[in-house]
Amino acid sequence: MPVRSSSSPVLKWPNAATVDRAVRRWADRVVGARSDVCAVGYFGSYARGDWGVGSDLDLVLIVDRAAEPFERRAARWDTTELPVPTELLVYTKDEWERLRGGRFHGTVMRDAVWVYSR
Repeated sequence: MPVRSSSSPVLKWPNAATVDRAVRRWADRVVGARSDVCAVGYFGSYARGDWGVGSDLDLVLIVDRAAEPFERRAARWDTTELPVPTELLVYTKDEWERLRGGRFHGTVMRDAVWVYSR
């Protein structure tokens, strides 16, 4: 998370390289623990390079299948080790394919940095 400089009231926000390394470490752990992960990526301001103080990390995870409804899936994934607040979206492969051609899918595919894909 952001840290306060030792002698200043200024917050130091993690830069893109720090966030990228953290996402890659997180993805390695997730993939090592779960065989159902198909892809891990991030999109939005950190992927585009226009992040700033207060930016969150938009993370997308694609899994083989899920028993929970979409709106409850992210709760099963611990992202607290990531250095900035994270919005995690978890899709099944079938859901992701159904999004193909849509505006959201196109935006993510254009901007995303994929850190894992099988």
